[in-house]
Amino acid sequence: EVQLVESGGGLVQPGGPLRLSCAASGFMFSSSEMTWVRQAPGKGLEWVSSISFGGARTYYAESVKGRFTVSRDNVKRVLYLQMSDLKTEDTAVYYCAKGRITSCTGDLCYFNSVLWRGEKGQGTQVTVSS
Repeated sequence: EVQLVESGGGLVQPGGPLRLSCAASGFMFSSSEMTWVRQAPGKGLEWVSSISFGGARTYYAESVKGRFTVSRDNVKRVLYLQMSDLKTEDTAVYYCAKGRITSCTGDLCYFNSVLWRGEKGQGTQVTVSS
């Protein structure tokens, strides 16, 4: 059974940093692309970042490029999202997801034009506020 458990969320002031973690089990983590998506209050899912199975290739939404860094530790089976210069608009529940996602609309996400049907965790709340 695929299990993804996010942690590291919390309340942070604008401009501050935060690091999220996602512990993975139940599948071949080192052979899986991984993704972070988020959902702001009252909005649909938003793709944030993805990483190749070895970590050599990373992808970011324009809204977070230059501020967020995705990484992974395949020995520990953990996915990370280092966030810096946080903005109030980054407030959301952050989910890690198994597989590669390139966009989301509403509650659905896609890899290019193909519907993504993978698993995601329960999420961790990030609140950016002064």
